[in-house]
Amino acid sequence: MSDSKVFHIFVVNPGSTSTKVEYFENETSIRKANIFHDSAVLKNFPTINDQLDYRMEYVMNWLAENNIDLTGVDAIVGRGGACYSLPSGTYEVDDQFIQDVHDNKGGVYHSSMLGVQMAKALQNKFGGKLFAVDPVVVDEYQDVARITGVKGIYRNSALHALNLKATARAHAKVMGKDYHDLNMIVCHIDGGITITAHQKGHMIDANDGSGGDGPFTPTRMGSMAITDVSKFLLSKPIEEIKGLCTVTGGLSSWFGTSNTDTIHDLVDQGDAKATLVWQAMIYQITKNIGAMACVLHGKVDAIVLTGGIMRFQDVYDGINDACSWIAPVASYPGELEHEAMRDGALRVLRGEEEAKKYTGKPVFSGFDFD
Repeated sequence: MSDSKVFHIFVVNPGSTSTKVEYFENETSIRKANIFHDSAVLKNFPTINDQLDYRMEYVMNWLAENNIDLTGVDAIVGRGGACYSLPSGTYEVDDQFIQDVHDNKGGVYHSSMLGVQMAKALQNKFGGKLFAVDPVVVDEYQDVARITGVKGIYRNSALHALNLKATARAHAKVMGKDYHDLNMIVCHIDGGITITAHQKGHMIDANDGSGGDGPFTPTRMGSMAITDVSKFLLSKPIEEIKGLCTVTGGLSSWFGTSNTDTIHDLVDQGDAKATLVWQAMIYQITKNIGAMACVLHGKVDAIVLTGGIMRFQDVYDGINDACSWIAPVASYPGELEHEAMRDGALRVLRGEEEAKKYTGKPVFSGFDFD
């Protein structure tokens, strides 16, 4: 198929506190938006799935306000949510994929589960092929990273695979290297925070941020001692506990909002509480980077930082001061998620690769000795 053909692609990318959308003609961005949703509003919805109509209203209003008619669009790409775990790649989204995401078969209770549901709603109205690229349940873990201290319970691969992979590849090019020849620690730092160890092109370990593992974030409570969880949380309704892992924890718990601009303004003004909590978030990020350096046996070619919070210079400075002895630290504020979603769809539309089929079976379902 000729590359001269113009393909129209729309991507929809729900995050914990935003819905990002972008309209492309081939590689060219025509219009985009980052629609912010305050956690104070989102917490009023009993479940993440219940946010679907609320977020769709914002998207449809944005399309109307910008005179964008998606009729005849070639592809709509939704951020992949928690279906069963699967290998990296571009997937043709079918009804089973959407149902398994809705039902959280992958065990990742995160706003990305709205991505293919929103894309399907748009496809129902405008047409086009339906894709997902590198969902949050991409699983490339080494086996030793799966084990926990409770027999039969295994660690899930639940991460910002889309942006992590795209940013790692982009930085490898900057280094003049191939991604598959490098060891990297790649960190997505935004409403959710994922810190990953990449060994020769595979994400072999990471924190499970949506499960409450790792640093606290603008919306997630992060790791806590089981004794504290037992004392303060187990008596609460399960939906409230889930909320602390996805919407109402972290900075939102401390300040009643997840708006990092608002909170960082307090830091700039010298507010003591805001300064200490903000620095504690950076501190926890650096601790987890150190852990991933050990996973890679200290053989780290680069530490790569990406995500919306990297727009704040003090976040980069804090991480660089603490971690530059491990490897050079590079920052890519924002994310490359939309480019990765677009490119995945273009490769399929141009006939460069076939879309993968969703099997409905996880990458990992236990060991032979289970």
